[in-house]
Order: sequence, then C-alpha cells, then structure tokens
Amino acid sequence: MVEVVTQQDIVDWNSDLQSLTDGLGWMFNRPEPKRVFGDFVRGLLSDAPKKNAWGLADHLGYKSPISFQHLMYGASWDADVLRDQVRSYVVGALGDARAVLVLDDTQAIKKGTKSVGVAPQHCGLTGDTRNCQVMVMLTYASEHGHAFIDRELYLPAEWTSNPVRLKEAGVPTERVFLTKPQLAAAELERALAAGMPFEAVAADSGYGRDPALRECCHERSVAYALGVPVDLPLVDVYGRATRPDRMHRGLPAGIWERWSLGEGSKGERTYDWACVGVQVKEQPPAEEFAHSVLIRKSKEPVRGKNGKLAFEFAYFLVHAPIGTTMATIMRWLGLRWAVEEDNKQGKDVFGLDGYQVRKWVSWYRHVTCSMLAHAFTAAKRAELGKEDGSITVTPIR
Repeated sequence: MVEVVTQQDIVDWNSDLQSLTDGLGWMFNRPEPKRVFGDFVRGLLSDAPKKNAWGLADHLGYKSPISFQHLMYGASWDADVLRDQVRSYVVGALGDARAVLVLDDTQAIKKGTKSVGVAPQHCGLTGDTRNCQVMVMLTYASEHGHAFIDRELYLPAEWTSNPVRLKEAGVPTERVFLTKPQLAAAELERALAAGMPFEAVAADSGYGRDPALRECCHERSVAYALGVPVDLPLVDVYGRATRPDRMHRGLPAGIWERWSLGEGSKGERTYDWACVGVQVKEQPPAEEFAHSVLIRKSKEPVRGKNGKLAFEFAYFLVHAPIGTTMATIMRWLGLRWAVEEDNKQGKDVFGLDGYQVRKWVSWYRHVTCSMLAHAFTAAKRAELGKEDGSITVTPIR
C-alpha cells in the first residue's frame, strides 16, 4: 500500500537535502557558490513558477539573480564532477543488478539563434520541426525507482561546422559533430566504467538502428532490447535475408503471447508479442548471447490514415544471454518507459528545460543540477515506499 507523504516527511526531506548539498560543497573553492548551489537545488525542488535565475531568485527572496547567474556562468566548478556524484547517489538509492539503462532524447523549445545547440530540429514534443535544443538523456530504472544519471547536448552540423558560433557559445575546441547514438554510446561507456549494476540497455529505434551503438554492447557483452526500423537487414534461421516487417507474415497463431507492461499515460500497455530468433547481418552477438526480434502487435486492428483497419506492428532487436526468458525481456521493455516519465517530470517539476542560459558550460550546469533535484526526490520516495520503479509485467492467457 502506498503511504501518504506527511508534513514530517517534508521536514525530514529538507534536512536530508541540506546534508546532500552541503556534502557536495567540496566541488566549490569559495563559500558563496557552495551556499548558492544549495539554494539553487532547493529552488528546483520548490513550486517556483519559473526555474531560471530570475524566477528562483524571486521565489527564494534574493535581491537579484546575480548570485544564481554567477553559479551558472562564472563560479569555478565542474558539472561533470556533479554528474558523477549524481550517478553514484542514484546507484546508492536505487541500485539493483536487474536494473535497466534507458537511452532517449528530449527537446527544449527555444527562441533565437544564440543558445548553444539551438536549431530547427525535429521536436518530439510537437511531432514537427521546431527551433529547439536536443538533449540525450540516460535514465537508471530499477524496481526501486528511476532517475537520470547522464546527459549530453546534441550539436547539429550547422553548429559544429561554424567555428565562430562554437567559440561564442563556449563550446570546447575539440568538440566535433557527434550523432545522438554516438552521444548515447559515450554515456553508456561512462556507466560501464563506473561499474553500475544493471542487466540490460533499452532504447527506441532512433538508437537501435545504429550499428556502432549495438556493437558497443556486443563488445562488452551487454544485453539490450532496442527498437529497430522495419528495414533492418537480418538473416533468418534458414540463412535467408529478411527484415523485421517481413517476419510476422505466416507466423503460427500459437506463437503470439499477450502481455501487459502495466499502466502507461494512456492506460494499460497490453499487446500481443512474438519472439523469433535471427542473426543481424555482419554483426554477430557476444559469446553465449543470441539475437532475436520481438514483434509487438496491437490487440485490435487500428484505422490508419487511409481509412483501412489493420494491426499496428513495432519491432525490437534483443541481444540477450542464451536462455533469457520472455518475462525478463518484457520487464526490460516495461522499464524503458521510465525515461519518458523522467523527461516529463524533469521539465514539469525540476526545471530541466526552464533555463535561460546560452553558453555550453551554463547549459551543463543547469541540467545537471536539475538531475540532482530529480534524483533526490526519487531516492526519498524509494526510502518511504512511495514509488517502486517496478513495471508489472503480466502474461495474459
């Protein structure tokens, strides 16, 4: 049973937050930014309507936003050091050997052309092209809860091909164009180097289509369940070339299993699933691992744009130790939804996209502080049993 958060819980959280931010004071070489940092994180956890320097200063009773602006722009501290501390804190609170690392990107809609990385790009929030920044996020999701542990800002080619623009935004001179899957691979490498406990990686087809990201997992014997496009080159059990959208044709009716992955934003996530062994063209699995394609089919036909009724299909490439059960893979896919919740909560509650900063360093500082605020809440809820990050995965007969 979920308990009610009491006033005493809130008092206890305030004391714990003070201990957390004070414990990170060693990142700063002066007392003022240490104090302002604690207030900034506290402000991100507040109900301030605007979570930028001006909004937080007004909410917290500062005479001006200068102290918060200095924290973002001028003070001497390293946002990557804070990122590593957030990762350690999340593992300490939510760590589980069966956890899933979930990759995704989200957008912050911005005006103008000066903010680092801003450009007309596809925006998942609106489904069209908008002037926005794209951030690649890594979530740690376990049975105890979920929270961000890494972030990277995507720079479109129009930025990386313009040295003047990069210099004005304070982008490091060594930064070159990197795709979103390449940024995701760097985040995964850091998680592996830190020795994080986890069982698999999950992501949508924007990442699953990338052979280099998949190879990163093969080389390190990392399991994954990745969305893939319909035309991913595959080889079937008879050695014939195939692709995901051809594999469900002619499958026997008995191969389909109905599973519920629990409640989503639009209700129960229940689909029919079939798992078929495959090989990936020119990309063998790790030793003692195997590839399969997991086919997801809607329970009922859906009316398409052409007005016709047809089943909807989606495809996932699975790289797992031989003998991995369907229930385990379903749990990986269920936990994949955690990153969407984190993206939404990050923006709605913790100011993930609420910044008014333009420079490279200040972007990373604001977003990483937001990650800390988010992680703190996930940790405290896990302590109190307010939220277990588990996904109820149920086979429906």
